[in-house]
Amino acid sequence: MSSPDLSHLTWRTSSYSQGNGACVEVALGTDVVGLRDSKNPDGGHILVPTFGFRRLVTSIKFGYQH
Repeated sequence: MSSPDLSHLTWRTSSYSQGNGACVEVALGTDVVGLRDSKNPDGGHILVPTFGFRRLVTSIKFGYQH
């Protein structure tokens, strides 16, 4: 299985990050969201379906337990 090319996407960190390089970076694609470690951006990434990422963020934001 091949991974989508995320090179054209903009990787972002939270506005709440301290700028110390210890953050999770997020790249929003059409069908997937990429997640990677800001300390090691070339070390690989995790791909999550967009709907799954939305559920994760909602769960964190509102404290849902599934």
